[in-house]
Amino acid sequence: MVSKLDLLIIGIYLVGIVIIGLRSGISHFMRGKSESNEYFLAGKSLRWPVIGLALFATNISCIHIVSLAQSGFDTGLLNGNFEWMAAFTLILLALFFVPFYINSGVSTLPDFLEKRYNRQCRDWLTVISIVSAVIIHIAFSLLAGGIVLETLFGVNMYISISVLLLLIGIYTVVGGLKAVVVTESIQTIVLVVGAIIITISAWLKLGGWSSLINVLESSNKMDMISMLRPHNDESGMPWYSVLLGYPILGVWYWCADQTIVQRVLGAKDESHARVGALFCGFIKILPVFIFVLPGLMAYALMENGLLDVSSILVNDVQGEPVVQSKGIYTLMVTQLLPSGLVGVVIAALISALMSTVAGALNSISTLVSYDLIRKFRPGTSDHQLVFYGRISAVVAIIISLLLLPALNTYESLFVGLNDIIAHLAPPITCVFIVGIFWGKASARSAQYTLLIGSIIGILVYSANKLFPDTLLGEIPFMMMAFYLFLFCLLLQIVLSYTFPVKHTVESKSLYWKSPFEPLAGKAWSGLGNYKLLSSILVITMIVLYIIFR
Repeated sequence: MVSKLDLLIIGIYLVGIVIIGLRSGISHFMRGKSESNEYFLAGKSLRWPVIGLALFATNISCIHIVSLAQSGFDTGLLNGNFEWMAAFTLILLALFFVPFYINSGVSTLPDFLEKRYNRQCRDWLTVISIVSAVIIHIAFSLLAGGIVLETLFGVNMYISISVLLLLIGIYTVVGGLKAVVVTESIQTIVLVVGAIIITISAWLKLGGWSSLINVLESSNKMDMISMLRPHNDESGMPWYSVLLGYPILGVWYWCADQTIVQRVLGAKDESHARVGALFCGFIKILPVFIFVLPGLMAYALMENGLLDVSSILVNDVQGEPVVQSKGIYTLMVTQLLPSGLVGVVIAALISALMSTVAGALNSISTLVSYDLIRKFRPGTSDHQLVFYGRISAVVAIIISLLLLPALNTYESLFVGLNDIIAHLAPPITCVFIVGIFWGKASARSAQYTLLIGSIIGILVYSANKLFPDTLLGEIPFMMMAFYLFLFCLLLQIVLSYTFPVKHTVESKSLYWKSPFEPLAGKAWSGLGNYKLLSSILVITMIVLYIIFR
């Protein structure tokens, strides 16, 4: 299992991360700049490599590593679509959203909605953003991490989670965004190295690609290496649901979610923000090969008798033994790696958990301080804003812990997470996209679309859980996201004509007059040109999809 050497490596890593986070965050305040600006946005000093690495680290949590491996074991490369399709939405972020976010000088995305629409839109998005950060970015990540640590060390899940939260809270609450992005950059490297180690180990144990293909052919499961599945595929995710449904989830997650976009808001300038987002898009190619593929190789190893899954066998309703695939990644770590490397990979898992939770806590602090406290109490000092931000982070931690038992009812945590996003994202995606591309989108239309769309999403989600066997409950969550988006789109268009737009001086400059206008922005020369990088990324993703179609 886990040796003393592994425990030593993990301990050194955790202590090192806390020290680095504290030093980077505290030293940043010694420069005498605005305290709240330094704490929440790192003094707008972030450069593109740090932005790209931090975006990736905040996105890839422990739940992604564990659940993507689980999905690779169960359905093959299919859920890799959530990683590769992200590249396209990061291009949208870089080309169409970043210029408005940076040039308008906003500190939060609700702040942007107020400038484009009205105060009511800001308040509603603030509440939704805080709730989503607590549930999606913190609670789900903690749950996945707790399951892994309990399996590895036999320690009660809540005890191990509490210890990690204490460590995360020390440097996040004290150091702010600068501490978060610096530690995220380190954790991304550790995370990728750890994932590559387990991938190579599984590859060597299996005997390479040809051995994997032989197993899939003999099991009549060659569809497991296909990313795009046909209509009526038993996974419930045919190709058209990926193309129609993912953009709804992806635009909200990558372009309109404070926890993610805050790294971009802290950019030194527009070019760094754009290139940082595109850099993350290139990194998002990796997870299919280092997170999903190992799960598929674990299936082949099991079929060849090279992986002992007896410890994760459970009986189904008919009493037949089946693999409880939630634990497949942990099983690979303990059975395929020698002492020492186990510690590195576990440190990588902990890195993923810490970076995601730290990023979400800092975003919650920013939203509470800028969009709630400062709006209702305009005279609040910088020092007080930081104080309230720290208090809100502590409260978010407590609420997240209380949510864990309810979220643990999902058979697949990754599916559960995206199921919630599918019902939450449509109205937010709608008002952001319509707002920046259509000048006639009015404030009242966005306000009512956010309110009505969110209520409909909650009702549909509740109905699916209460009555899963109905026609509504049989709609896959990706297609449900698309249908809800169409409803919100139609609603906002009708309401925009019912309540015609009355632009302010600010809102007039916050939508594109032409789809080609974003390409006219300033760009670095050479390979750093965001237009060139966007083209290379699009071509790369198309080629990859052709290969793994």
